[in-house]
Amino acid sequence: MELNKRTLRTIALLAAGCILLYWALQNHKALMDLVNWVTGLLRPFLIGSAIAFILNVPMRAFEKWLPAKMKPGRRRALAMLLVLVAVVAVVALVLGLVIPQLGATVTQIGNQLPLFWTSVQRWALELMDTYPELAAALDEAVGGMMTTDWKGLVSTITSWLTSGGAAVLGGTLTAAGGVMSGVFDFFVSFCFAVYVLAQKERLGTQARMLLYAFAPRARADRVMEVAGLAHRTFSKFISGQCTEAVILGSLFAVAMTLCRMPYVLLISVLIAFTALIPIFGAFIGCGVGAFLILVDDPIQALWFVVLFLCLQQIEGNLIYPRVVGSSVGLPSIWVLAAVTVGGSLMGIAGMLLMIPLASVCYSLLRANTHARLRSRGIDYRTLFPGSPRPGPSPEPPQKPKT
Repeated sequence: MELNKRTLRTIALLAAGCILLYWALQNHKALMDLVNWVTGLLRPFLIGSAIAFILNVPMRAFEKWLPAKMKPGRRRALAMLLVLVAVVAVVALVLGLVIPQLGATVTQIGNQLPLFWTSVQRWALELMDTYPELAAALDEAVGGMMTTDWKGLVSTITSWLTSGGAAVLGGTLTAAGGVMSGVFDFFVSFCFAVYVLAQKERLGTQARMLLYAFAPRARADRVMEVAGLAHRTFSKFISGQCTEAVILGSLFAVAMTLCRMPYVLLISVLIAFTALIPIFGAFIGCGVGAFLILVDDPIQALWFVVLFLCLQQIEGNLIYPRVVGSSVGLPSIWVLAAVTVGGSLMGIAGMLLMIPLASVCYSLLRANTHARLRSRGIDYRTLFPGSPRPGPSPEPPQKPKT
């Protein structure tokens, strides 16, 4: 092997990489603390970037609807103002409709719980009378657990009031500090999002200039292609997911109204919001809705679960594949895998992030696979004659103009 400058640089980079990997393995706790510190420092800007990306989808639609004769700066400012007003109006409308009904629901549940508990006790007593063997087994199992040490209980309560009160006060102050920090982070994130939306073309131009200045031309073109694909996929996923949530919430509102079920508005809005979480989100709304109806009428709660399963089949087989599935171009099995992996890694945020990310990886892998097969002169139908062709080969993205 010839020891030229390029080879020496490669060897130096490999040695430095091995040293860094060894240090990271030996000091993983310090490395994680450093990563958490950097993430906490950049959290407002990351959240602001996410807010800007989400708000950019409706803002582009408003810019298209506004008159073309308007100056670009005024059109951008007016579109941004309309988006902010629309977001505030939607949040205010939802809160104005849900909070009064939520308060009435909580009051009604509080009034119904004693009757519900009484009926449960009556049912348990009837069960014990019908099956005395079960009552004897329970008595033998609990043994002397019903004997209460009142002196020990009073001592425990006194000890908690003297020593635990300070802990409660400290926890309250910590929670208040966390809330204030969260409010400050959200304010910084929102201001950063507004700045990004107002200057997105300039920021995009600066990012492209840095990329083409410090990276080879071919690699920079490839990065721009992948970035464009990711932008289109994430935008379509956000718009499709929001549309699917609104459709599902409207279906539940109409169906529950026709079936004369209680808490129509509250449960419909709850299911619409939880449906933003792919696949599993609507089941959270179903569980909460079934509990609310169960306290009021157990039979209607059972019918609500049946109604949910029916509408979920319609949503999963007809609405979601057409509204969201076609927008991201990801098969159902990989959607399920992406949601599972994303939820395990980052919770709800991971579920929302992993589907478009998996779609981008799937599109890149499919395009690369088809290109390599074409370069080798291999036809998929001749390679696997009994299998159907897996859709058309994706068109390569256009290279950006520089």
